[in-house]
Amino acid sequence: MRSLILLVVAFVISFAPVELLAQSWPSRPVRIVVPFPAGGNIDLVGRIAADRLSVSLGQPFIVENRAGAGGAIAAEFVARAPADGYTIFAAATPHLSILPLVQKVGYDPVKDFSPVAILATNPFVLGVQNSIPARSLQEFISYAKLRPDQLNFGSAGAGTFGHLAGALFVTRAGLQMTHIPYKGGAPAVSDLVGGQIQMYFGNAAELIPNSRAGKVRLLAVSTNKRARELPEVPTVAETFPNFDLSNWVGLLVASATPRVIVERLAQEVSRMVLDPLVIERIQKLGADPSGVALSDFISVLNAERAMWANAVDAAGIRMQ
Repeated sequence: MRSLILLVVAFVISFAPVELLAQSWPSRPVRIVVPFPAGGNIDLVGRIAADRLSVSLGQPFIVENRAGAGGAIAAEFVARAPADGYTIFAAATPHLSILPLVQKVGYDPVKDFSPVAILATNPFVLGVQNSIPARSLQEFISYAKLRPDQLNFGSAGAGTFGHLAGALFVTRAGLQMTHIPYKGGAPAVSDLVGGQIQMYFGNAAELIPNSRAGKVRLLAVSTNKRARELPEVPTVAETFPNFDLSNWVGLLVASATPRVIVERLAQEVSRMVLDPLVIERIQKLGADPSGVALSDFISVLNAERAMWANAVDAAGIRMQ
């Protein structure tokens, strides 16, 4: 009996530090590292999370903007930071699934991070110039096939979400179109409206106002489910199964971060995205709250890596 008691005591003591860690974190301010300057969607979603987590966890969560190299600088910084839960990466799809395929980065997207939770997602929308007579995706495909190498599709830059989504669509549809890269989404949309390019995959927030003004026609969304704000617009997957490209914003930490901290943070995010005020703030950005966390987040990453690898091949991009 004495041996059994000692065994139980030893078992309880061995788990005490873990429980203590879970209860004591955070005991000081936490920084959320955003890989772009202030004002963009990732920054704004990160600040929504920081505001709510500061309240729910009782310590300041401070957004720190570390721009450069398409987000690779911030990613490497978080990967090399102490794995104690006090440095969090507010990342998006490109930083884990695209950048490592198109440029040399100083981090391993699989080994260096523990995915915590997805805060928000948004699809990209395929828009065409309004003078094109196509009223559906199939009609546009037929129109483009009759004009090989005569049509252009634009993007916010080589290797961006819009470039790869467009290249994958062109390949899957068997089209011959020329990619025109721009320095950002605004000039690309301007040229779409003006007719210099005929197709563009962009954010809903970029294209919806021009669609309502009758300058652009929206034919499809990039995710496998129709967008909340565009229920009448079909998905590309309705024509080409398994076409599912979504832009997410989520939180990750360095891979050696104690599991109890990762789980507690994931739990708080899952609660946060159910709050009506948080939902309203995220939806105003043209995104949808998510809450996908832990192993489900990992499953999302595993599934999308193959799709993005196909997109990179379709775009003919080589590692730089």
